[in-house]
Amino acid sequence: MAAPERSGGDVVSAPPIAAEPRAAAKKAKKKVKAVPRRQLSFGQRLRRDWPLLLMCLPAMLLLLVFHYVPALGNVIAFQDYNPFVGDDPLEAFLYSEWIGFGNFEYLFKNPAFWDSVVTTLSITAFQLVFYFPIPILLAILLNSIMSPRIRSLVQSVVYLPHFFSWVLVVSLFQMMLGGAGLLAQTVRQAGYTPPEIMTNPDTFMFLVTSQALWKDAGWGMIVFLAALAAIDTSLYEAAAADGAGRWRRMWHITLPGLRSVIVLLLILRLGDALNVGFEQFVLQREMVGREAAEVLDTYVYYQGIAVQQWGVGAAAGLFKAVIGILLIVGANKLAHRFGEQGIYSKS
Repeated sequence: MAAPERSGGDVVSAPPIAAEPRAAAKKAKKKVKAVPRRQLSFGQRLRRDWPLLLMCLPAMLLLLVFHYVPALGNVIAFQDYNPFVGDDPLEAFLYSEWIGFGNFEYLFKNPAFWDSVVTTLSITAFQLVFYFPIPILLAILLNSIMSPRIRSLVQSVVYLPHFFSWVLVVSLFQMMLGGAGLLAQTVRQAGYTPPEIMTNPDTFMFLVTSQALWKDAGWGMIVFLAALAAIDTSLYEAAAADGAGRWRRMWHITLPGLRSVIVLLLILRLGDALNVGFEQFVLQREMVGREAAEVLDTYVYYQGIAVQQWGVGAAAGLFKAVIGILLIVGANKLAHRFGEQGIYSKS
């Protein structure tokens, strides 16, 4: 460092020399031009990424065979489709009478169709409030367990019912809550009249939500556990060192860490709003009546497939798909408004 100069008894400080290298560095940065990235050709990208493409090939074939090819069958929504016309399915498509939007007109004028839509949306809204938050709470509670063995045991027990069929789930609930079930027998032995749970249309929405909760809440918890594992543990340590309690750490660290996953799954659930399941409702439809258990999927089966009105069933399925796409796009745009990425990023 240069010594200060003396002039007439006054001490004059020398200018700091650190400013000169900084100015030179800024000028050098301005002179350096960004090097454009070399664009790889399609063949080069193919040679580079062929192992990844080969790994994705089975899933792509699965989607092609079981989703995209059957989607071509939506054309019968605009036909008076008759599978017995012609000698093969292709001739049945070609020779069936085109009726335009006649099947949709039949649906929209049918009060039973709108009843099934209202029932489906009511169950979806109810489950969004009383079912959707449960896997999040289970994941937070399970993540707070310190012992890995206990955590693994609880997780295995909780998500095991996901692998049970709906026939088995409804049978278990019938044995526990039905008219001849364990609860009813216990109440009768006590001298009281048992409540009607499995056959009461007024409580059917609570019943199906409880069944779905018991069967799939543990399975839905796995996604949130993976999101919790990605949160940096040093954030909790720093918050605890600053005096933040358990609830404040959950509010300011855990929930913000889960926010993107919650928004993503909520958008997907909204897109699936008209699909609340088929097996669960068709198994219990006769016990509670059509008015309480007729959702859109059972309507398609009983009013379309069972009576061989294939065009009507296809029209109802296409209506459900279009509404689902609109809900997904709308919910995704709403997520962008709140600063979330959603299913796909904003272009």
